[in-house]
Amino acid sequence: MKTFNVPIIYRSPLLHAIKAQRKAEDKMKKDFTPTLLNLGPLHIYLARHFGFCYGVENAIEISFRTIEENPGKRIFLLSEMIHNPQVNADLQQRGVRFLQDTYGQQLIPFEELNPDDVVIIPAFGTTLEIEEKLNSFGIPTEKYNTTCPFVEKVWNRSEQIAKKGYTIVIHGKPKHEETRATFSHAAENAPSVIVNDMKETILLAQYITGEQDPAHFYTAFAGRYSPGFDAAKDLQRIGVVNQTTQLATDTQAIADYLKQTMRQHYALTDVTIGERFADTRDTLCYATNDNQTAITHMLNTPADLAIVVGGYNSSNTTHLVELCEEKLPTYFINSEEKLISNSSILHYNYHTKQEILSANYLPNQQPVRMLITSGASCPDALVEGVIRRLASFYGATDAVDELTAQFEGKL
Repeated sequence: MKTFNVPIIYRSPLLHAIKAQRKAEDKMKKDFTPTLLNLGPLHIYLARHFGFCYGVENAIEISFRTIEENPGKRIFLLSEMIHNPQVNADLQQRGVRFLQDTYGQQLIPFEELNPDDVVIIPAFGTTLEIEEKLNSFGIPTEKYNTTCPFVEKVWNRSEQIAKKGYTIVIHGKPKHEETRATFSHAAENAPSVIVNDMKETILLAQYITGEQDPAHFYTAFAGRYSPGFDAAKDLQRIGVVNQTTQLATDTQAIADYLKQTMRQHYALTDVTIGERFADTRDTLCYATNDNQTAITHMLNTPADLAIVVGGYNSSNTTHLVELCEEKLPTYFINSEEKLISNSSILHYNYHTKQEILSANYLPNQQPVRMLITSGASCPDALVEGVIRRLASFYGATDAVDELTAQFEGKL
C-alpha cells in the first residue's frame, strides 16, 4: 500500500515501531491480539489496528503540500479536513479557512471566492451540487480533491447497481458530510433514501410490504429521499450501501433485514433474490473493518477500563467507544490534557454530546490493566501523549522510553 508524507508532528516513534513490527510478523493481518506495553504498575494493551488510515494520510499529505505549493494564495477548506480538532487547527494556523462547518452551514459565502483561490475538498468528499457551484466560480474542484478512495468506491458501487435499475438505500448518519456526499452521487443515478439505524430500516420495510401508506413516506423520511422519489414504485428493487465508518454489524443487519423483507414479500429464493435485492457486498472501508475487529478481539483481554482517543465528532471513533462500552468502563478523550490527574478525567459522553468530569477512574490495585485504541483520524502522536501522561501517574515515564528503544531495536 502507498505510503504518505505525513508531518512529523503527527508521528510517534513508539507506535511507529510497534506497528512496523506487528506488520512484519503478521503480513496477512490474521492476528488481532493487542500489543502489551508492560510499564510495571500499568499494563497498557494497544489494539492491533488503530490510528490514521489510508484516506486520512492521503488527505493530510495533499493539504499540507497544497499550502507549500501556493504561497500568497488564499486557501480554503470546504469543511473540516477530517474529524480531528488538532489537525484542523494546524491547518487553520497555517492560514487555511473553512467555507462550511461540519454540518454544511456556510461560514464564508461562496460568492467571495475568485478563480485565483484554492479550495480543498475534504476526505469525506462533497456533493455534486457544491462541486458545480465551485466550478461556476472558476474553482477547479478536481485539482485539490482529497476524497477518500474508499468513499469513491461506495459511489462507484451505487452507480453500478443504479444502472441495473435498483433504488439505493444508504445506511448513514443523515447530517454527516460523507453521507450527504454519497447521497448526492447516488441520487444522480437512481432514486435514493437514507436510513440511520435499524428502527428506520424496519419502517422503510413497511413501505415495501404495504403495511404503511406510501403517502406517509415523505414525512417519515423528509429531507432524506431524492427528488421525484415514488414510494409506491421505487422500493420494489433495492440495494444497500453505507457510510464507510458505520458499525459493520449494523450495516450487515440492515442489509439482511431488507433482503429478508424482499424474500418474504415477493416469495423469492436464493436463486431469484437478485430480481429485487442487489448484492452490493459490504462497502465499509478496510480501516473501519480492521479497527472494529481489533476492538472485538482486544475486549477478550481482562482489563479494568478502556480509553479511546479521537475527535468527538468522528463517526468511526464513536463506534469504537460504543463497542468498548459493552464490556467495561470506557473513556472517550481527544487529547492527553483530558487526563487531568490520576484521580480525574474529562471525557466525552457521545450519547448526551457533552464532556463530563469523572473521578476515581483509575482503580487502586496494581497493575492497572487498560485497553487503548484511537480513531482513523487520530494522530499517533496524540496516542503516545496519552500513554506518556498515564505513565507519569505511575512514575513509569522512563519505562516508555525503554519500550520505545526495544521496539525500534527490533526493526
